[in-house]
Amino acid sequence: MGAADTKQTRGGVDRSHGRSLTGKSVFLGGHLLIILICGWLLFSDGLSQLGHLVHRDLQWTDPNRACILFACALLYGIRHGITLFYLLARKVEYGEVFGLLLFMALFEIGLLLIGGGAFGTEPVPFRPFDVVAVVLVLIGSGLNSGSEIQRKLWKKDPANRGHCYTGGLFRYSMHINYFGDTVLFTGWSLLTVNHWTLALPLMMAASFIFFHIPALDAYLDDRYGEEFRAYAARTRKFIPFIY
Repeated sequence: MGAADTKQTRGGVDRSHGRSLTGKSVFLGGHLLIILICGWLLFSDGLSQLGHLVHRDLQWTDPNRACILFACALLYGIRHGITLFYLLARKVEYGEVFGLLLFMALFEIGLLLIGGGAFGTEPVPFRPFDVVAVVLVLIGSGLNSGSEIQRKLWKKDPANRGHCYTGGLFRYSMHINYFGDTVLFTGWSLLTVNHWTLALPLMMAASFIFFHIPALDAYLDDRYGEEFRAYAARTRKFIPFIY
């Protein structure tokens, strides 16, 4: 990167560099616990015990769909670990960790329960549209992790130190990684066959566009100056070829 690494908090995130091994370990451990809870609910008697707590008879009316949703959580957990311990160079503070863990618990467990039919009466037949949803999950995951890996490898070259990465998938969108997450969560939500869950990717896109992207752009402008401004002038901000 460019200038000296000092603490810079933008958009509620400390963007200064640091290993934060303890914070990252707590973050990944908490996420693994959420995935284990999903597995306990799906493959053990967790759902019936949950039903006793809420005084309802809960059962998986669509267990096959629930298994696919659980696979989405597993994929997301693997990518999260790679991001934390290989791709992410900045510090991770506990406020961010616990806030995101709460969010992850809500959507990973919530989408599993809704899509698996825990509150329903009959399974929803698989349709061609479900294949589209799975493809969106895979494409979104590839856009996010793939773009980050491209940038990581480019940054390893000492000749690129202090310069803003504008190649690879980032040539099509300044924040292609954020766009990838939005695509991923759109597919994940569609797999639940419940249109209300689409509020999740919509809120995520809104948070990126109106909160995280402006904060990150301000940080990058400070860090790279004219190099970043030239990149911003010729590149779409979020959705490739559109916005």
